[in-house]
Amino acid sequence: MTTNTAIPKMAISKQTRRGLNRAQRINLTFYGFLTPWLLGFVFLTVIPLVIAMALSFTNYDGINWDSMKFVKLNNYVHAFSDDRVAYSLQRTLLWLLLYVPLWMIISFVLALLLNQNIKGKGFFRVLYYLPSVVPASAAVIVWKTLLDKNTGLLNGLIGFFKPGTAIGWLSSYSLQSLAVIVLWTGLGAGMIIFLAGLQNIPDELIEAARIDGASTWDIIRYITLPLMSPVIFLQLVQALIAAFQQLTYPFLIAYVNYSGGISTPPRGVFFYMVNTYLEIRLNQRYAYGSALLWLFFLGILILTGLVFWSQKFWVYTGEIEEERR
Repeated sequence: MTTNTAIPKMAISKQTRRGLNRAQRINLTFYGFLTPWLLGFVFLTVIPLVIAMALSFTNYDGINWDSMKFVKLNNYVHAFSDDRVAYSLQRTLLWLLLYVPLWMIISFVLALLLNQNIKGKGFFRVLYYLPSVVPASAAVIVWKTLLDKNTGLLNGLIGFFKPGTAIGWLSSYSLQSLAVIVLWTGLGAGMIIFLAGLQNIPDELIEAARIDGASTWDIIRYITLPLMSPVIFLQLVQALIAAFQQLTYPFLIAYVNYSGGISTPPRGVFFYMVNTYLEIRLNQRYAYGSALLWLFFLGILILTGLVFWSQKFWVYTGEIEEERR
């Protein structure tokens, strides 16, 4: 006796049509949510980049289209012999070497501490994250109150012990002061990402290591750091790109020109993006500034590519099979 368990053709066609309709609805919903980002990416990123590349081969000053001429690679050639470009690039690399390691290490240590089973850890997590949501202008106003040369609270405190002290924290030590300000505002975001990675490490591994007699340092070195290496890699790439693009804070710590002019940041924080902005905004060399931006983009692309290439030497990519009982 045989039993025919086949589904009728009509039922199959209905199920198929129903599945296709559902898939189409899912696709439409996906692209509907994605469309605003795609439009912004195309009109605010791709098209401006293409226009900037076209302008970089001209002498356009931002105003006179009639006098615009094609100058071939002159802007790019001039960039390699420009002393301001060389100095700004040197300050940018120095800022990179100062800020990125400090941000990575301190935010990782904070995540380690706040991942422990301590009382009030939720309060401290919020406390350390709060500066990340403070607007840059408000953060700089607060720090200027502390670090101003003439009216700053820090110089006032030092003046109790050494009267007449007027240290130019935002001028003579602008790079170090900027590092403190940016670290204060950025540690919370880095801490949250590291904390999420730490909480993804299986507790069984740490418990087994402790049973075998491993110390806290051994656990960090042989378990935590290898398993956190993909998160560290992600944070490193983001920190490098953000450090290279630093522009807002150098201008905010500069002297405010209330007459409407542009205040040049201190020499200590005269970064590559600062120089590029001044070339475009102050000197009205739009074409030359576009060439500097494209060189900068290629430089970041090459550096990021090197970091991606290096991950095969230090990023752990093995899969750990975790059994939950």
